[in-house]
Amino acid sequence: MFKRLFWLTVGVASGFGGSVWLQRRVRQAIDRFAPASVQSDMRAAVAEGRTAMRSREAELRARYDSRLR
Repeated sequence: MFKRLFWLTVGVASGFGGSVWLQRRVRQAIDRFAPASVQSDMRAAVAEGRTAMRSREAELRARYDSRLR
């Protein structure tokens, strides 16, 4: 029983560690090979998307709150 729990924990930890390592490597490769203009455009697009998301969420929450009253 304890062997299985031990190896399950080892597997989960190595899977998590491997995914974090791979994510870092991919981000480093993207930063290294992407032109600066593309990076700034992507950051601006993400910021604009987040702003639109927050305003839409506020609109939906206001609509939901008005129904409750």
